[in-house]
Amino acid sequence: MTRFSKGVFFCAIGLGFLALLFISTRAGEAQGTPQVVQLKEFSVLGYKIRTNNPREATKDGQIAPLWDRVRGENLLFKIPHRLDSNAIVVYSNFDKDGAYDYLIGAKVGKNTPAPQGMAVIEVPAGRFAVFTTEKGPVAKVVIEAWQHILAVPKSEPGGQRAYKADFELYDQRAADPQNSQVDIYIGIR
Repeated sequence: MTRFSKGVFFCAIGLGFLALLFISTRAGEAQGTPQVVQLKEFSVLGYKIRTNNPREATKDGQIAPLWDRVRGENLLFKIPHRLDSNAIVVYSNFDKDGAYDYLIGAKVGKNTPAPQGMAVIEVPAGRFAVFTTEKGPVAKVVIEAWQHILAVPKSEPGGQRAYKADFELYDQRAADPQNSQVDIYIGIR
């Protein structure tokens, strides 16, 4: 994979969330009914930024450069005490002005300390609607999934969005950026 294609792959991950915020919603092809699951609290250790939607829509956006750094320096593999090989992107600490924390990392055990330059986010226990993307180029399928999520009525599936923590799970199905599948977990009340 070339440096360019690696950058495109990881920028697509951030674009998924931007799609949630900036792409106009339209009822497109159904991606299936999301499964609602109850999850226990878990910890994610990784690299965090604080950003907002207007910033990410400009050349000063921070998500793409964070992905470039994580990928270029192979930082996911430097996360101590990883519980698995998956990458997780967590959106949390939403505020009324539109700012949020964006963390790229991996699941770790509870009470794992954050080394210098890293942060830990606790994804709270709760109900999550799980949307699974179609298979295809990661940039395309993640954006389409967020468009579908936006098109779902707010009262579905099974509750209003909680805005505590949402996350994207990049497991072995996302290893090939041209034929990826990703799960997007939306916290619901």
